Amino acid sequence: MKFNPIFAGALLALSAACTKLEPTPSAAPATISSIADVSATGFPETFETGTKTAYTTGSVTLSSGSWTLNDALLGNTTADAKTGSQSVRVRNVGSVGMNFNTTAGAGVVTVGHAVYGTDGSSQWELWASQNSGSSYVKVGSTVTSSSATLSTASFTVNLSGTVRLQLRKISGGTNRINFDNVTVEQYGGGTTTPPPTTGAKKFLFDGSHGELAGNADWVLDVNSGIPSRYPTPAQSGITSSTAETYWTGAISAWGVALAKQGHTVEQLPAGTAISYGNTSNPQDLSFYNVFVVDEPNIIFTAAEKTAILRFVQNGGGLFMISDHDISDRNNDGYDSPDIWNDLMQNNSVQANPFGFSVNLDNIVENSSNVRAGTNPILNGSQGAVSQLSFHNGATMTLNPTANSTVQGLIWRTSATSQGNTLAMAASSTFGSGRVVIIGDSSPADDGTGSPGNTVYDGWGENVSHPRLHLNASLWLAKLQ
Repeated sequence: MKFNPIFAGALLALSAACTKLEPTPSAAPATISSIADVSATGFPETFETGTKTAYTTGSVTLSSGSWTLNDALLGNTTADAKTGSQSVRVRNVGSVGMNFNTTAGAGVVTVGHAVYGTDGSSQWELWASQNSGSSYVKVGSTVTSSSATLSTASFTVNLSGTVRLQLRKISGGTNRINFDNVTVEQYGGGTTTPPPTTGAKKFLFDGSHGELAGNADWVLDVNSGIPSRYPTPAQSGITSSTAETYWTGAISAWGVALAKQGHTVEQLPAGTAISYGNTSNPQDLSFYNVFVVDEPNIIFTAAEKTAILRFVQNGGGLFMISDHDISDRNNDGYDSPDIWNDLMQNNSVQANPFGFSVNLDNIVENSSNVRAGTNPILNGSQGAVSQLSFHNGATMTLNPTANSTVQGLIWRTSATSQGNTLAMAASSTFGSGRVVIIGDSSPADDGTGSPGNTVYDGWGENVSHPRLHLNASLWLAKLQ
């Protein structure tokens, strides 16, 4: 990734950004009207608009419509768990419900939840009505909130026609719960079906591992401070002339370019689990073709590492982007080189499965030392790649003994032999899946991001950057 170096002493983690450019696909873009994975009108509901400061039952107008808050209010204190400036706070056996209907039904519904402050745990449920609130039925299992950090609960509603929803707190007495970031997928969105094997593919961009930490912005779109599942506006509105500023993340150009070619892009929000083979998780990796993780700043759990490796082993594509050494943006003791090396060296599936490791270095270099030949990542449908610019990034060391398929794509200028050291980008296969790694987040940075974040246009720095990322994306999706 790229960023502005800030030196206040001998060692200070740099905070980097990346660049953007509007790539022109070599083929005419496919129509986007066939993409079904869209949110219901007005959603996600982030509870950022409206004011209600008392628990007394009353209605409040939010961005999605009018909601009734019973024994509930909109809280904005430091003790309220939230991703923006406020969230719903419910006590006793209060409820939060829509006074309007979604007109396209409801597929998968997700709800962010946490306990308020230091309160004890409580339970709550999701209920749905298909007759404008005359009667409701419970959806899914009862959920227990016990952590003060927002988690995401998912419900497969799958109701057509007009639907309205209600969140009901059912236990815990005066203990309070916060609700935030309610997403509603239109009925028939298809997110719980296997990924397509031909044609349009499904790409999942991670936003759950500190990709917004510090000055970073390595997601497609940010809404009220979070990378919501569906970037907004809906990607169904993207045409061949849509600018990357359609979304507000620093890698939005990448996502918009994929959408222009007819592919579906989603984000994995913070607090959402990385799983593989868990069909009750609507964003289980098994529902996607490619998983993109741009400079993670939170280490993967043991279960997440197993999920990622099994996903690749069984045919998925993994796009890994690192950054330079000493780039711990959230000061938790791990930067992206640490996190990627931990995935590959400390897992229960296979040691060094991809045949490379990330070096603990920090380079700034524009290199034209590109692998020759007909490699589809370097000479694919999106054009030929002739150079790669690092603005504080890390190199990779390759280990063909661990994985004979590993190969460098671009090396530092000083790597005259194009051997196993000083690789700036590399690829390999593992099982029936594919992996690509780039050692800097700057080349993917499109120069636009969330308000207050400083990013830089690495995507538009030279034509090779969008070509490299898009060719690699399509190769990972087994389209070239």
